Amino acid sequence: MPELKMLFLGDIVGKPGYSAVLENVARIRDEMDLDYVVANAENAADGSGLMPKQFDQLIDSGIDAVTLGDHIYKRKEILSSLQKSDRIVRPANYPESSTGRRWTIIKRSGRAPLGIVSVMGRVFMRPVDCPFAALDQVLEEMSDQCEHILVDVHAEATSDKQCLARYLDGKVTAVLGTHTHVPTADATVLPGDTAFQCDVGMCGPYESIIGRDIERVTHTTRTAEPCHFHVATGDVRLCGAIVTADPEGRATGIERFEKRVVVH
Repeated sequence: MPELKMLFLGDIVGKPGYSAVLENVARIRDEMDLDYVVANAENAADGSGLMPKQFDQLIDSGIDAVTLGDHIYKRKEILSSLQKSDRIVRPANYPESSTGRRWTIIKRSGRAPLGIVSVMGRVFMRPVDCPFAALDQVLEEMSDQCEHILVDVHAEATSDKQCLARYLDGKVTAVLGTHTHVPTADATVLPGDTAFQCDVGMCGPYESIIGRDIERVTHTTRTAEPCHFHVATGDVRLCGAIVTADPEGRATGIERFEKRVVVH
């Protein structure tokens, strides 16, 4: 089995990010000869949540699987997709009774299967179950089903993400962070051959405050007066990380992915 090459795209934010993915992912996939493309889509629906039609269109456009985070249930309509599809996962350390799969395995003809897991961090985040315990359980369940495993750590604090990455080093192929929407300059392969980046950034408008209209966010921050934070529209980019791995699931490289695009 040849080397595996995957692209993980960070949080898809609003219509600009969503449209950018739909319009470009198939071409990027072909140009870069990617085996798998996975995306965090928890902010696709006007900046918060994901709708079933959007999920279906992401899959149709060339996304192999979708991860989510703390906005997973902002759109109740997505519950049907979480119940039925094996191409979308909820955070594995949400309560056992939560709707959705804790992990999934995606397969394409001629490629090694890829396991997908998502967990939430606990520092500055809503209360969730222990991500370490959840990952231990998930990895035990997946152990004999695939060699390559991608873990999306949806967390606020870099310390949370680094700690989980070090804990998982040598156990999974990649630990890639989401949630803060800002790409970090720490992409590396850890000593145990696990690729890591604290945050892969977002797919959306970078002329913004983490995807939202600058004036509105600044106004509320300065005055404490509430207003709706519209999704911004300027400087749309696709951001993520490209990971390569050997047949045994050991990462051989990681590089930041960033592409400015024009949304039609």
